[in-house]
Amino acid sequence: MVTLADVAARAGVSKATASRAMNQPQLLAPETRDRVVSAAAELGFSANRAARALAKGSTGLVALVVPTLENSFFTPIIQGAQRAAEQGELHATVSVLQAESDAEQQRLLRLAEQVDGFVLASPRAPSGFLTTLSQRKPVVTVDRQVKGIPSVIADTPATLLELVAGLVADGHRRIAYVSGPAGSWMDQRRLAAVRTAAGDDCGVDVIGPLPPLFASGVEVARQLAGSGATAVVVYASAISLGLIFELQRQGIPVPGGLTIASADDLAIGPLSELDITALQVDGDLLGETAMETLLGMLRDGAAPVPLHSRVKVPLHWATASQGPPPN
Repeated sequence: MVTLADVAARAGVSKATASRAMNQPQLLAPETRDRVVSAAAELGFSANRAARALAKGSTGLVALVVPTLENSFFTPIIQGAQRAAEQGELHATVSVLQAESDAEQQRLLRLAEQVDGFVLASPRAPSGFLTTLSQRKPVVTVDRQVKGIPSVIADTPATLLELVAGLVADGHRRIAYVSGPAGSWMDQRRLAAVRTAAGDDCGVDVIGPLPPLFASGVEVARQLAGSGATAVVVYASAISLGLIFELQRQGIPVPGGLTIASADDLAIGPLSELDITALQVDGDLLGETAMETLLGMLRDGAAPVPLHSRVKVPLHWATASQGPPPN
């Protein structure tokens, strides 16, 4: 079997240089890189994934960027994207970056020199920076829409219209919306959907912005006391779990004492078995679809049509909820 050492010997370079040609070709002089490419082809080393990528002038690497690993929403997105990359014979590297600060943006620009493209779940990264990054390498955004950049979005705002309309029809006249991180693109759309569905018949109190953490939910429970809200729509499941925990600690039954709805699944922790109204976001499908979109761009050299894809989000009404049952 032909090895990297054989390729290095044929090209007249060190094994380290041959490896660099496979993984970071931009760091080598073009003539050195071409010599390694020719040696790999002559020896039949192109059967190796890295060599095939090298022959196409690519790195064989794609980057999956998420803002945090503390929010369980991103876990299935990572899983789906990594699986799709593997099926496309590419390796996905995961970077945890908010992409808000200059330092983090510079890290992403440096990473662009080492990968073929990006799947970005970056709810608060400046649009101008994402445009700059997309001019370096192909970019697909998740749950974020930027002009000219392909995106895959879980259509939670459309489902929230259905949810809040059901709550209003059931007689709720004051709803609390627990907001997500400050500046989140999707949070703004979800709040707009809640207000639209509430209309003039139902008041909407906004609590937040808040990080999507369990501790945020504990604080929300304290703020809800005496608010008059009979239903609460929560941006993220981690916040919902903290809210439920604190309400139960106070002796308030859940479900029953307050209608709670989560804008994504209660997919973590022992409280996930509670029958809570929730939007059933398929994060695995979201990540898979985003990565497949990126792979198509790398293969075809063109943006997808349509540029922006939406993944439908079903609504699960809790059996104990005061809202209407699903049709």
